[in-house]
Amino acid sequence: MNKKLGYTIALVAALAAPFFMYPVFLMKLLCFALFACAFNLLIGFTGLLSFGHAAFFGGAGYITGHLLKNVGLPFELGIIGGVVVAAFFGLVMGLLAIRRQGIYFTMITLALAQMLYFIFLQAPFTGGEDGLQGVPRGRLLGMVDLGDDLTLYYVVLAIAVAGFALIVRTVHSPFGQVLAAVKENEPRAISLGYDASRFKLLAFVLSAALSGLAGATKTVVLGFETLTDVHWSMSGLVVLMTLVGGLGTLAGPVVGAIIIIALENKIGDMGNWLASLTSVEWFRSIGESVTIVTGLIFIIVVLAFRRGIVGELIAFTRRVGAR
Repeated sequence: MNKKLGYTIALVAALAAPFFMYPVFLMKLLCFALFACAFNLLIGFTGLLSFGHAAFFGGAGYITGHLLKNVGLPFELGIIGGVVVAAFFGLVMGLLAIRRQGIYFTMITLALAQMLYFIFLQAPFTGGEDGLQGVPRGRLLGMVDLGDDLTLYYVVLAIAVAGFALIVRTVHSPFGQVLAAVKENEPRAISLGYDASRFKLLAFVLSAALSGLAGATKTVVLGFETLTDVHWSMSGLVVLMTLVGGLGTLAGPVVGAIIIIALENKIGDMGNWLASLTSVEWFRSIGESVTIVTGLIFIIVVLAFRRGIVGELIAFTRRVGAR
């Protein structure tokens, strides 16, 4: 009951948010929140640490941008194309990495993701270091003009809510219970007759597809795609979002994504404001110090809040209830 109430309040707040905040920034938050939730499905509920999820996020963005700009497909098919390619990347990467465990699994995903990074760097349709620019938003179902920020915001919100609902349904399904069993004790799950490798592969592909959905949507929102989204640092960023918010919690990655993305934008805005106020261009470099701030947050969370923000709140609520 409390979860349903919390989800309802969050949805109402999201519906009202574009009337008080910049819609494009909110859409960016939604995309990264979905990306973090998709990653959390793998690490938080399956126990697999992938360091190559940027390949799905940015790869789907490139494919969707190419389909919309150069091929001329409608909005829906462009998004679906990006998701399908991300799922295919996840299938190939999963088949190669899923039978390894621990650091070996992580390093294989990182190596394969870096291979895709160099492919996108050299591919002619990506624009190389300049990125893929001028991606059109198009129309929804051929009727609704997505050029309006407010209209696109509610479309993106619907996509994010649908993705989150799919993750919640997956976690609470029999399939999700098997994933939890594999995470807790894989040998025991195998002894009970479950094909652990197959279940982990399915979770990996689903996580890749949802990450691709987030990346494809982000490309439509911003109108461009760059190599930043396929670089290994993006994989590190989504790990940070998940850990800060709360590993293994449903709402934690959303909170972590909001904190990290909002922090990046606020520090950059503060530097630009100080530069314009004082005419000292050095202040613009303050935006680069966001990595120091996020690093400090990561250290504090690891040392003092091992469960993340939402995880600690849940633990505190349970302790109070027990008393």
